[in-house]
Amino acid sequence: FFQKTLNAVQSWFTLFGWSKGQNPISIPYSLRSDVCIVQLTVAQEKNFKRRVDKDKGFYEMLVHLNGQSIPGIAASQSLSTDPVERMFQLHWQHSELLSFLKSKGAYLPHIMPEFLLAPEDYELWSEVNTGLRRGSMRSSGKLSGRRIFVLESRMFETMSKRAWTDVLLQMYKVFVLPRVSSRMVPDPSSLESLQNMPGIKSEPLCSNVYSRYERTILIWLNKNYEKNRKIVWKDSERGGIPPMRWIVNFDQDLLDGLVLAAQMAGYCPYLIPTHFVKMYTNPRTHEQFLHNALILVKALHTISMDLDIKV
Repeated sequence: FFQKTLNAVQSWFTLFGWSKGQNPISIPYSLRSDVCIVQLTVAQEKNFKRRVDKDKGFYEMLVHLNGQSIPGIAASQSLSTDPVERMFQLHWQHSELLSFLKSKGAYLPHIMPEFLLAPEDYELWSEVNTGLRRGSMRSSGKLSGRRIFVLESRMFETMSKRAWTDVLLQMYKVFVLPRVSSRMVPDPSSLESLQNMPGIKSEPLCSNVYSRYERTILIWLNKNYEKNRKIVWKDSERGGIPPMRWIVNFDQDLLDGLVLAAQMAGYCPYLIPTHFVKMYTNPRTHEQFLHNALILVKALHTISMDLDIKV
């Protein structure tokens, strides 16, 4: 489950996290390395490579998603050539990053700044804070009074991967999800066929699972599915018009692909006769679920949305 989550996060930020097209990332390696090689595709031109400073790249992404930089941290800061000073600078930047995200509503109490360091910097941090390395011109300062737990290298890699994934997930939560506006979604009760269906409220305290923005998306899914199901599958070759359904989550209710197909059909109706009419509207076997998933992926490719989905 965690690996699937990491892959999804990686794909989304690769495709949509940057202001100038795609920028492939690898969690945690390209986010924490000093210099990484990335490959960008611009329009129809051939691929080209450029070297990107790690902090410049990551903080450029943050500015793009948030609209403003972290106070005191420039998008193109240079790092010290002294290893220990460089480690302290990175630790401070990561600490400021976590504080900034928390001030925006992110939930990251389990992430320490040192978990975001590269392995060699974490080793330096461990040596300095356990007294194994002396002679540094600086001390950890903020770390006084906090008990130090040193992770062995294999455990650190696991923790670092989890920490960076959680940071990106929380960035999505506080910078991207709030762009969802309830004004864009008409009241589902306006559809006569939905009047007898239990409603989904978008008020902040109505759920301890989904945010109001996610519930707004659920309302949108319900509206479009009910509006389009009789249009998309009126000439269904495999099962007829699917029954009415109440969409209350983003996993089980989307599993058969019909809800997602109904959303796409609302914006790309030309996909109905070429793709969606061939879907099973009451799938029961693994093969039928896979069949529907493959049709969805082909439909995405048709409209040039290559999300690197594995089915």
